[in-house]
Amino acid sequence: MVAFATNCRTTVDQQITMLPKSLALIDDDIEYTEYLSQHLTDLGIRVDVFADSNDLLANSEAYTYDFYVVDLMLPGIDGVDLIKVIRRRSDSGLLVASGRLAPDVFEQAIGAGADMYLAKPVQFEQVTLAIKAVQRRIATTNPTTVAWKLDRRAAQLVAPDGARVDLSDTDMVLVECFLEANGEVVSRESLRQRLGRSVDDAATDGLNAMIYRLRRRIERTTPSIVPLQSKSRVGYVFRAALKLV
Repeated sequence: MVAFATNCRTTVDQQITMLPKSLALIDDDIEYTEYLSQHLTDLGIRVDVFADSNDLLANSEAYTYDFYVVDLMLPGIDGVDLIKVIRRRSDSGLLVASGRLAPDVFEQAIGAGADMYLAKPVQFEQVTLAIKAVQRRIATTNPTTVAWKLDRRAAQLVAPDGARVDLSDTDMVLVECFLEANGEVVSRESLRQRLGRSVDDAATDGLNAMIYRLRRRIERTTPSIVPLQSKSRVGYVFRAALKLV
């Protein structure tokens, strides 16, 4: 009886680990999102609902979710374009659940970067199974184990695909901070101190602009997912392995 109970508990634990901790649900069907979000919340997932794709993109934590469920017919930018934007900043699981009717809709969604496509109407249990399937695949591939590298001598950040991003003096300071943090969040205060900026004058120190320019420089150089992400009201984190050449 004890062995049976232990095996049951192990099975439950394995099922729980297949589910993401946080999920962004981007869909303008109010009734559908209300019930789906409640269903997923009951499973222990923190769910944030966005009825407009622009609302997600304007959110300071837009690229920090562990999973995304996206409709293709959205106010704001189109769902396919939204997937492309998310994929520039995040390698999290992404499921499309949409009622869009078009002969090439599946090809468009997968080509943009979705992991799986479900055609509406779809049962909530099917959504849950799809999320678990994507999570299993992510766990086996684990792309975050592929390291980025900092070449101090050349003042360049080397992407996993070998592309080299030229870094300014300010960029070097920022990347050095992320290197030392070893995957942990670096507070805004710490970054300001390293940059020699006034901690008391956060509104005009230009830190957000510096991070934005660094992200854009990386995006223009490599198609690799940019692992530099913000943590609302806390700081920034480099969500990938980073080491010296």
